[in-house]
Amino acid sequence: MSVPEEAWPYIAITGMAAATFLVRFAGYWIMSRVPPTPFVRAALEALPGAIIVSTVVPLAMRGGLAAWIGVAVAAAVMVLVRKDIAALAAGMAAVIAVRSVGFG
Repeated sequence: MSVPEEAWPYIAITGMAAATFLVRFAGYWIMSRVPPTPFVRAALEALPGAIIVSTVVPLAMRGGLAAWIGVAVAAAVMVLVRKDIAALAAGMAAVIAVRSVGFG
């Protein structure tokens, strides 16, 4: 029995979805049975910031001056206002403004 060629993308996507679900479920299951130490708790609390940095820095490296200015503006707005949406909007507006005047 052979699998039709056009079925392979669906098989791959289904397999990746199943693997993702399994890994996430296993993580929740394991953490529900192991009491977190202070070190583990601190590491889990720091994880969202590390994910944001690891996502933003490569994009800023490729984006040039405009991207770095946008990151700086977004960070400043986040420190001042503490609203994610405001920081995102300000950073995007800064990138648009810098690129519209011919930089980056």
